[in-house]
Amino acid sequence: MRWSWFMPYHHFFIKRKQRVERKEREERERAFYENGSLLLEKLIVCCNAKPIPIPTFSPQHLLLATNNFSSSELLGVYVTHWYKGSLEGRIVLIKRFKFMLRDFIINDLVISAQMSGHSNVLKPIGCCLETPCPISVFEFAANGVLADRIYVSRVTELKHQRMVWERRLKIARQIAHALSYLHTAFPRPVIHMHIGMSSILLDEHDVPKLSDFYLSVSIPEGEADVAAFFLNTPESKATVDKDSSLVEYIHNRAQGSCINEIVDPAILAEDGEAGVSLLRQLQAVVDLGLTCTEEDPQRRPTMVDITKQLRRIERFAQTGEVLLGNLQNLKLHESFEEHASASLKRNASSDEIQAVNEASERPLEV
Repeated sequence: MRWSWFMPYHHFFIKRKQRVERKEREERERAFYENGSLLLEKLIVCCNAKPIPIPTFSPQHLLLATNNFSSSELLGVYVTHWYKGSLEGRIVLIKRFKFMLRDFIINDLVISAQMSGHSNVLKPIGCCLETPCPISVFEFAANGVLADRIYVSRVTELKHQRMVWERRLKIARQIAHALSYLHTAFPRPVIHMHIGMSSILLDEHDVPKLSDFYLSVSIPEGEADVAAFFLNTPESKATVDKDSSLVEYIHNRAQGSCINEIVDPAILAEDGEAGVSLLRQLQAVVDLGLTCTEEDPQRRPTMVDITKQLRRIERFAQTGEVLLGNLQNLKLHESFEEHASASLKRNASSDEIQAVNEASERPLEV
């Protein structure tokens, strides 16, 4: 009898807890229905009704995997938070957006799933649809975000060595190939719209993995391009001084053989016996990049062209021949090789000429 006074309160707290639990369950079910419907709709539109299995995880799974999204597991903060986690005995990356962007998150997940067959795309493992803002799960990228390897700080320098030029060039070519696939592998070309070094992650072998497809759009049938409500191109719009933009500044330095003024000093510090070859390589890459900033879209190279040219720069630079300095018309590949051949005949030994000829006869590997 002495506990009888407590019984009404006990029942009150039980009922209250049940109401809270029921409300939380209803909210999870509503989120799952809304997010799942959006995901299914996007899959049907983008994948021509072809099945692409995307496993789902509960919020409890992800909380456990990340130690309640502990800051100690936080690997990077950009538009998204990247957490390291462990799911079903596997180390993964868990991606949470900082803002409520449901449509963009679903878009990111679907296009990542479409692109998952490419070795240079970050592969989705699953998602959680029971939260108002869906959470994505991706394969693990042990070496983090490319931006942290290029813009080296005291913190990142302790974790990773500086990235050498040869590795940077290879990453550029691999990402160009991933973008070529994005532009050509589907019924309608898909444009990434958010390329940047924070959108590229690196695995334990520094193999690049393209991510962040949340702004990606397909070009409508009958159209040649898309109108975007914003583009992530601050580099093109940035100004160096009151008289010139960044593009103009780089163009002037490239034309004036002042490439040392626009190249990362860490790359120039790699100089040595291959110094001349390195400068020629850098000049060729700068010239290639400048063709991508042409005002006339018809004069810009396609990503397929860029991938092939980067591969040629990788391959031919090893022989030390003069690379083509002005790549204004990348679609005429023969002119590039004729120029290279002429340069070799003027400047290279017979052994070097034979080596380059043999390389050019091999199938292009991208």
